Amino acid sequence: MPEKPRPVVSIGGGGIVNDAHLPAWKKAGFPVLAMYDVNADKARSTAEKWGIPSVYEDLDDLVKAGEKEGAVFDIAVPASEIMGILTHLPEGAGVLIQKPMGESIEEAREILMTCRERKLVAGINFQLRQAPFMVAAKQMAEKGLLGEVHDVEMRVVCQTPWNLWSFLFEKERMEINYHSIHYIDAVRNILGDPSGVWCKTMKHPKMMELAQTRSSIIMDYGDVVRANISTNHGHDYAPDQQECFFKIEGTKGAVKIQIGVILNYPKGSVDQFLYVLDDGKGWRTMEIEGSWFPEAFMGPMGGLQKKLEDPSFNYTNSVEDAWKTMCVVEACYESSASGATPVDYTA
Repeated sequence: MPEKPRPVVSIGGGGIVNDAHLPAWKKAGFPVLAMYDVNADKARSTAEKWGIPSVYEDLDDLVKAGEKEGAVFDIAVPASEIMGILTHLPEGAGVLIQKPMGESIEEAREILMTCRERKLVAGINFQLRQAPFMVAAKQMAEKGLLGEVHDVEMRVVCQTPWNLWSFLFEKERMEINYHSIHYIDAVRNILGDPSGVWCKTMKHPKMMELAQTRSSIIMDYGDVVRANISTNHGHDYAPDQQECFFKIEGTKGAVKIQIGVILNYPKGSVDQFLYVLDDGKGWRTMEIEGSWFPEAFMGPMGGLQKKLEDPSFNYTNSVEDAWKTMCVVEACYESSASGATPVDYTA
């Protein structure tokens, strides 16, 4: 976290801003000075709810006000609209961009190059890696408590109310770009960059109006380390049979994290951090303070403000690192489109 928190101006006033961004900024002590949304009524409603003093109906007026106060620009809009906003920001500004980093690898590259050219101190809000339970798991791995990590698995079996995000129904790339991208980024944060992927992303017969709602992803880390992501957002049979866990296994121990916010969304359930070591004590629970929503969102913004304060700070949510996550996402879509290896049943 920065020594002297900077104020924030918010560009976008949708669900994720109300559910996570603004609660996180309040908890972290980042004052929000102003709000803008293309839907002025939405901006005013959000500002009134959170006590934001100013609402702007013109983006350039908001930018001028933010620049005057040395504020960080928090962009939370559909990915296709990111570039149209970045070009309005002053050179050298601090900006946190809600994921994904564009709808495609071409848009991601354009965002990266624009941030470089305009010398923006920019981050992408891949916040799952900053969730307290993920930080704790990574620390255990880095300290060697788990031994040699050889297996990472993310599994989601739930009923997601996609109707809460109407803009997703227009997207050609949906499930990976807007959901499993979090898990890809989290695996990268634990294991580093994979050499390749195998992937299939697909529709659900009860959700045919959405481009994809289920994915199977294998990230290639060689012949010893297994990394799997499996998501099914169409399990509508009973909330008590839903699953959402992230598991890390090593030669000396393992961690299994239940991620509660995904279960029975948006009501959610509890997080649970279980771990086992080779000390003969079996599985036990670690109490973790904070969750994905909203605490994890504090990390990308706090780190960005620290980077503005200290240019030598290693900001892990930078656009440079996020670019690599987008490259993995692109490889997933290419893998899914190229199809499976045919099976030869010839006797």
